[in-house]
Amino acid sequence: MRLPEGWKLVPIKEICSCIVDCVNKTAAVVDYETPYKMIRTTNVRHGRVDTKNVRYVTKETYKIWTRRGNLENGDLIFTREAPVGEIGILEDASGVFLGQRTVMYRAHPLKSNNLFILYSLQSLYCQKQIEDFSNGGTVAHVRVPDCSEIILKMPPLPEQQKIAQILSTWDKAIEKLEALIAAKQKRKKALMQQLLTGKKRFAGFDEKLNLKHLGEIGKIDAKNLSNATDPNYKFKYISLSDVQAGKINNQLKTFTFKDAPSRARRVVYPCDIIIATVRPNLQGFAKIADNGGYPYIASTGFSTITAEAGYSYDYIFHYIFSNHITFQINSLVVGSNYPAINSSDVKGLFILCPTLPEQQKIAATLSTADQEIQVHQNQLTALKQQKKALMQQLLTGKKRVMIAEAA
Repeated sequence: MRLPEGWKLVPIKEICSCIVDCVNKTAAVVDYETPYKMIRTTNVRHGRVDTKNVRYVTKETYKIWTRRGNLENGDLIFTREAPVGEIGILEDASGVFLGQRTVMYRAHPLKSNNLFILYSLQSLYCQKQIEDFSNGGTVAHVRVPDCSEIILKMPPLPEQQKIAQILSTWDKAIEKLEALIAAKQKRKKALMQQLLTGKKRFAGFDEKLNLKHLGEIGKIDAKNLSNATDPNYKFKYISLSDVQAGKINNQLKTFTFKDAPSRARRVVYPCDIIIATVRPNLQGFAKIADNGGYPYIASTGFSTITAEAGYSYDYIFHYIFSNHITFQINSLVVGSNYPAINSSDVKGLFILCPTLPEQQKIAATLSTADQEIQVHQNQLTALKQQKKALMQQLLTGKKRVMIAEAA
């Protein structure tokens, strides 16, 4: 492997002042909040360590579990298992200790930059090593000794610092956009709570709101393919896994009837609404877009809603994500090991209905909020892709940051 001038291949153990493994058993937790927090593998994601959604322990337990050393701000936390290879920077180490299957890396201040190590461990070069280390067992995991042997491509310290500074600028832009998206999602949720309950009405609308069953305002499972369907009938198939929180996979598989899954039966048309009846609490709901004339067939794991005249598809679509529908569905599946509802349950769900013009006004307002959020989500996706490409350039030395500039 040819490296840029001044770069070296170095095991991570040679650029860290210390590497600490967790105590190899789970600490006894308490069911109340304390100043002492256990970091689990689920707390380490996308370069960050979440110190809020944690489990708590007593002071005595904390002392025992930190006997190998206390964590410090700026330490890097690595997950050896479930999942393998996540890495995050610890920004607030107060009262925090390592839970099972985690390892801490602390950069040596004269040899390495902690953010540079973070980005390097996220790189394709290091992730491939981590994947290789984790293979061979029933459950993918990296052995503790191997955590010290990961090889990094290391430029001189000033260049590390400059690279880290550039990439952290992108991270700050990503975090800012994520915060904006979260704020707009929160605002939309508040709007839904006000508009879909009648707590807030638009000017000019004061007609009585009517509580109706979904089966009264739409046809449920209006049409299904029969066994007599032409074997060569071709369609795009919507499976349960193709739908998540209002969105349908834009790369649906195409089947002929003779080769299609046995559950490919629900006929859906543009504007129809589909509701996952299997694990409905996960909100696998969506509205069918115009398919350009190409037929869609959905799994029988969905119920379909075809709105009657006088009712807005978009209003119904937004309403099925409301707290009112969520409460009704949760009541239907409570206590079930395999939560599911059926077509009769869907027909019986209540929906609060204003007049059609008010439905349309409410739906337009919520759709505008969705569109704003989607614009920012597209921007976020683009930013992440740009950062990924930049990492590949900077962390391999294909794009150089001169040491003179970094000084």
